[in-house]
Amino acid sequence: MTDSGDRFQTAIGAFDEANSGDPRLVADGGSERPAELVYAERMTRCLHDFAPDSAEPVRLAARSQHICRWMIPRSDYPMDRRGYHRWRKRLAAFHAGKAGGILEQAGYDEGVIGKVRDLLEKRHLGSDPDAQLLEDVTCLVFLEFYLESFSRKHEEAKL
Repeated sequence: MTDSGDRFQTAIGAFDEANSGDPRLVADGGSERPAELVYAERMTRCLHDFAPDSAEPVRLAARSQHICRWMIPRSDYPMDRRGYHRWRKRLAAFHAGKAGGILEQAGYDEGVIGKVRDLLEKRHLGSDPDAQLLEDVTCLVFLEFYLESFSRKHEEAKL
């Protein structure tokens, strides 16, 4: 049996390995790197800066929030509001399942796995401070790193 620190590092390594397979590359620190790996690292840094004493399940959920997201492309769904919501719901379940499997392999118990799954599926958003913390960090990362390119692709009414 591994201790909590070993389990955590094993899980983070597995999340990063999975996200390293992203064929979409983005500029990061002077090099091109897999987009979802960069996103995961940004989530971790932002969470650490915003809430350095956050609970382990929140740190795990932040790192796995978009795990292997490229495998379910937005283009597979109708390009309307309903299609977007179906895509997002499918992604949440996919991320929760993928992260849950990695956490199980790393030796986490059902309590931690269930909490991470709930966070990734945005359950209890209005009543769970950890869910709100993850949502806040997600918004901060979006605003810092993704809003500018998003705003160039969408009409002002959507913004």
